[in-house]
Amino acid sequence: MKEIYLDNNATTKVDEAVFEEMRPYFCELYGNPSSMHFFGGQVQGKVTEARNRVAALLGASPDEIIFTACGTESDNAAIRSALEILPERRHVITSRVEHPAVLTQCRNLTQKGYRVTEIGVDEAGRLDMAELKAAVDDDTAIVSLMWANNETGVIFPVEEAAAIAKAKGALFHTDAVQAVGKIPINMDNSVIDMLSLSGHKLHAPKGIGVLYLRRGTPFRPFLVGGHQEKSRRAGTENAAAIIALGKACELAQNFMEQENTQVKAMRDRLQDSLMASIPHARINGGGAERLPNTASIAFEFVEGESILLYLSELGVCASSGSACTSGSLEPSHVLRAMGVPFTCAHGSIRFSLSRYTTDEEIDLVIRELPSIVERLRLMSPFGREFLKGKA
Repeated sequence: MKEIYLDNNATTKVDEAVFEEMRPYFCELYGNPSSMHFFGGQVQGKVTEARNRVAALLGASPDEIIFTACGTESDNAAIRSALEILPERRHVITSRVEHPAVLTQCRNLTQKGYRVTEIGVDEAGRLDMAELKAAVDDDTAIVSLMWANNETGVIFPVEEAAAIAKAKGALFHTDAVQAVGKIPINMDNSVIDMLSLSGHKLHAPKGIGVLYLRRGTPFRPFLVGGHQEKSRRAGTENAAAIIALGKACELAQNFMEQENTQVKAMRDRLQDSLMASIPHARINGGGAERLPNTASIAFEFVEGESILLYLSELGVCASSGSACTSGSLEPSHVLRAMGVPFTCAHGSIRFSLSRYTTDEEIDLVIRELPSIVERLRLMSPFGREFLKGKA
């Protein structure tokens, strides 16, 4: 059984060209890029090339790129740095729908005496900008808001949010893990101070991330030790993964148009067909601007986990939300914040496509999912009542 992989917001396939780019740096060109000799120097040259490639995708300068181990490290480093830079400020702002990498960090800060405000969203997942504007004050150290939501794909107006934060002297950070490589980003025309990305969301391997740090933004390193990354992130560089990320960013730039045309067209066909064939379903965040690859669809009167099990038997890989919160019996915190009814929140499935997704794979889901949902509704007391009324 060949897998039909529609869980690309959780992780992506490493592009074969990316793998080939990194392959020599395991057993052949294995020098330490910080070494003074020629063997390390040639690795350092490729790390520099990778830094340039990442910067090009972000519309940034190479010296604004700090390599980290993952998006979570980048998020934590950004928030902790801001609190050290502005120790007299004891207020942190985020949103109720952030990834756990930010939300857990912020909630932990309340145990250290910080005041944390979580901005709400409307029923479409759009950030409450009036609430944000009212919340930012002279005590705010940092505002950290995601560029695009990992579950619904809803895009936040981060540039506008950054301007609000900076008007009060606060720093602004965005978790752009889901946005980078899917929508155009140009940090050269931005007021955002810090941005996080993760390689395994754009066809690079797991274990490599980036923290973008705007030139001139004060910073305190999260990891201290050696002088790597201009003393902004200590530790021997993960050279092979850095080189892979550079290649992945170059490819992402080349495939950006396809992401926003062909991939979006497949996503739209999938969600439109399912909405037409399955009653009592809704697109979570359907009324907002979203990433081109993401569709979160809620099916009433069924459990999302049961749908995923039936889909898995067909080789279809999807999810009920964030992989970082899988295993929880509670409905998604994102959907709860949006006010999605309990009967829908438990039956929500996230399909996230990539440039490797095919029309034939989408056809199979469109063909098989309606009967799966109907079968599960027949097993549910609420579902049987619904089907009886339908008849």
